[in-house]
Amino acid sequence: NGRLGLTIQSCRVILFKIFHMCGCDMDETEDMRMTTVVKEKGGSRSKTFDMVYIAVFAVLIAICSWISIPTLVPFTMQTFALFLAVGTLGGRRGTMAVLIYLLLGAVGIPVFAEFSAGMGVLLGNTGGYLIGFIFSALLMWAMEALLGKKTWVLGLSMLLGMAVYYVFGTVWFMVVYAKNSGPIGIATVLSWCVLPFIVPDLVKGALALFLTKHLAKAVKID
Repeated sequence: NGRLGLTIQSCRVILFKIFHMCGCDMDETEDMRMTTVVKEKGGSRSKTFDMVYIAVFAVLIAICSWISIPTLVPFTMQTFALFLAVGTLGGRRGTMAVLIYLLLGAVGIPVFAEFSAGMGVLLGNTGGYLIGFIFSALLMWAMEALLGKKTWVLGLSMLLGMAVYYVFGTVWFMVVYAKNSGPIGIATVLSWCVLPFIVPDLVKGALALFLTKHLAKAVKID
C-alpha cells in the first residue's frame, strides 16, 4: 500500500512538472483529484492535445520503469513503453515524451527503476542504457520521416532502436566501470547487461508493435 501510494503521488507530481514545463496551468481540487485547466497562449487546440499526450506517455514510461525485477541492469517494462510512445505518438512527440521522462528523473523525480532518480543514476554504470533511449527514439523518428509509418518500418525501427541503446549502453558501461573499478571485457558486459535482455525486449517490442496499431487509431494524431 505504501508503494502504491508513492506511485500515485509520483504520477501526480510528474504530471504537474510536465504541464508547467509545457506552459500550462493546473489546479487541484480539495479531494485531491487532479483537474487540468489549460489556458492556451495563442496556440491551437491540437497543440494542447500534443502536450497532454506527451505528458501521459512520459508518465507511462515512468510507471513501466517501476515494474521491475532487480538485477545489475533491472528488468523493466521501460523499453515496451519507449516503443509504444514513439509508435503511437510518432517520432517527434514520442521523442519528446522520452526526453521529458529522462529530464524528470535527472531533477530528482523517482521515475527510474526501483523508484530511483537523480544524475547519479544517469551517470552511473548503467545510465548509458537510459540515455540510449533518446538515440533510439531519434532513430525511429528518422526512419518514420524517411520511410513513413508502415508497420514493417515501425517493426524494423524498433529492432534497430534496441541495437542503438544496447551499443550505447554497453560502451558507456565499459567506460564508467573501467574508470571506477578497473578494465572489464566486452564479453563480460554483454553477459551481464545485454544477452539476458534480448528475448524479453523482443517480446516487449512485438507487444508494443501490436498495441500501437490499435492505440494509434484511438489517439488519432496527425
